[in-house]
Amino acid sequence: MVAGQLYRIFGSASHPAGHNEPWCRRLRVLDTTMTNSLQPLLEIIHTGTSESWSERNKRAFEALFGAPGGRYRASAKDVVTLRAPEFSSDSGVPFAAYIHPSNPPSGPYGGISFVIFPVTGKPCLVAMGVGTQGLSPDEAILGRPGHARKIQAICAWLNKEYGRGQQIAWAKQDPTRVDLDIPDRIKRLWSPYQRVFERYGKVIYAAFTPTEDSKGTAAVTALLDVMFEERGQRPLAQFAEESEAIQAAWFEHLLPSTTREQVTELLNRRRYVILQGPPGTGKTLMAGRILRDEYASAGRSIQFHPNTTYENFIGGLAPVTGDGSMGFRFAPVPGFLMEAAAMALSDPSRKYLLHIDEINRADLGKILGEALYLLEPEPGFERKIELPYDFGKPFHRTFFLPPNLHILGTMNSADRSIAIVDVAVRRRFAFVPLWPSMRVVEQHGCLLMQRAFRELISIFIEHASDDALSLVPGHSYFLAGDETTAKSLLRTNLAPLLEEYLAQGYVTGFAESIRAYLQWLDSL
Repeated sequence: MVAGQLYRIFGSASHPAGHNEPWCRRLRVLDTTMTNSLQPLLEIIHTGTSESWSERNKRAFEALFGAPGGRYRASAKDVVTLRAPEFSSDSGVPFAAYIHPSNPPSGPYGGISFVIFPVTGKPCLVAMGVGTQGLSPDEAILGRPGHARKIQAICAWLNKEYGRGQQIAWAKQDPTRVDLDIPDRIKRLWSPYQRVFERYGKVIYAAFTPTEDSKGTAAVTALLDVMFEERGQRPLAQFAEESEAIQAAWFEHLLPSTTREQVTELLNRRRYVILQGPPGTGKTLMAGRILRDEYASAGRSIQFHPNTTYENFIGGLAPVTGDGSMGFRFAPVPGFLMEAAAMALSDPSRKYLLHIDEINRADLGKILGEALYLLEPEPGFERKIELPYDFGKPFHRTFFLPPNLHILGTMNSADRSIAIVDVAVRRRFAFVPLWPSMRVVEQHGCLLMQRAFRELISIFIEHASDDALSLVPGHSYFLAGDETTAKSLLRTNLAPLLEEYLAQGYVTGFAESIRAYLQWLDSL
């Protein structure tokens, strides 16, 4: 059911249900009329008062279930129960929680809970939490990386879509870490909820502060849908389109897309950019097209490898043919960077791009040497370094990088045998992630390839650690237009990569899921 959930999200990322409108536009339309089933709950959240707390929450809870008005089928009440005790002004922190039905009717409870906390004069705090009794009976869900990943994506979407420059949502990196409190910054930022944080700060793993913009209550829909789907329950058919629109919106923050235009704009602003991502996501292809189309081929592409040196890249002494009977002699020879800088300097009116493929296959800090000092997009003053030899025109013994020289590196985040890019280098480059794209597979892959892509991505998103997620194979492994070619490519290109991951222990935490996927490929 979990893999199927993400399968549906990937399937709806571009034009599910026969619709071709951008999902952001469709979501805004759907947002304007919140479903009737959620309206009682939304009214409670926006009033923020605890008056008649228990009774009002019972009505809101019942409204969620059963056709025709409920969001979820009547049987969904078998996987969740309401805890909304009445509170007086001096009896503690009031709350209403949707919890696992195996918990007792009163007292401490355990597992996942969707909770709202009323505060006088403010909307309720909306939160996801772990019961004070511990992770059980939801330890399998809470311990799966995919659950935390989805909740973090929802919070990122809420901040971007509804925050208007303010942080209105927060998520903990690991929901199981009930020993970690909500950060002090969040407590200060959301001071009206201080009593809530003092009592439950360590067990809350996601929180949202509703804004005056009622559309922000889409958070309630997103969080509830995730909680119910984790327990095998989906919204009823009449709410499927709305649910998929919201899922597609926050999913953009789980594996964000990067366009060529965005990279070009960043190059114009920052000058030095590195595209990083899993194998097969089209990093080199994008860099080549940027060089061809955005720079009118004014530039060149080179590739780093473990034997690339300072002399290759910056410049140094190299053997050259001597005159007469002298044979070979050593003379200063410019490297790739110095040649690129000279070309850019020859025509300051146009931009020049140096594309470095596999930029982290060599020790970039060592290769750059003192030239690292020159890599400042906005230095504030002209930066120059003295060279040990005279390299002739235009630099002689003083090297600098002209402002019209841009550098675009590509980096395979799955290559574990390469040098780590150090902090000093990272500070000078803008790093841009490039993730697998379902849209590309839909455009160029047959139905079998689309299915294979969705199922594999679902496995990685749900089960991979943050480090292992960078290993997810990109869309280029799934670009066959007919089924016969697709079967061959899946067995000869994709399967060996996954088998290598298994052999190297890269996917230890979810090896059986990968093996099951490989067995399916073998059966095709």
